[in-house]
Amino acid sequence: MIEMKAHEFTIIASGLDPEMEGYEDRFFEAGCDDATLSFQKGVIIAEFAREAVSFSKAVASAYEDILKTGAKVERVEPDYLVSLSDIAERSGLTRQAISLYTKAERGSGFPNPVARVTSNSPLWDWLEVTEWLHAQSRIDREAVVEARIVKVANRFIELHDGHPDNFTRRLELLEAA
Repeated sequence: MIEMKAHEFTIIASGLDPEMEGYEDRFFEAGCDDATLSFQKGVIIAEFAREAVSFSKAVASAYEDILKTGAKVERVEPDYLVSLSDIAERSGLTRQAISLYTKAERGSGFPNPVARVTSNSPLWDWLEVTEWLHAQSRIDREAVVEARIVKVANRFIELHDGHPDNFTRRLELLEAA
């Protein structure tokens, strides 16, 4: 028997007015009954706890369900750009430990920031960080796979402007790798 697991992630969408008649029903009927909906800063926030055999299947099915509502999928979160605090929270390590890694005071080769490099609050690519932390045996492979799926999903969404062509298959291939 295939084991189902709850996968948590958020889909940011746009294009529907939350004041319209039947707004929430539209999501429920499309299969988003496992999402908590909110409307913030002009976008729809759908926070999923989706049961699926894999993270890729959970994200892909939620993506397709959101499209069924008539909304446009903007991106999948958690975001791939992370601060030191984000890295600590997501990895379960202390902020101090992460800071030591970034300064090469505890191991070498930690990824360089990819945004706001010269500011006091640089940002790192979560996928690069997970790959490094996994190589140091600090996090499991599943975190790397999930980071890769979110990053590729968002790249796909950007390039294909909401067309689901091969979306599911692309994500499943990442999980198999």
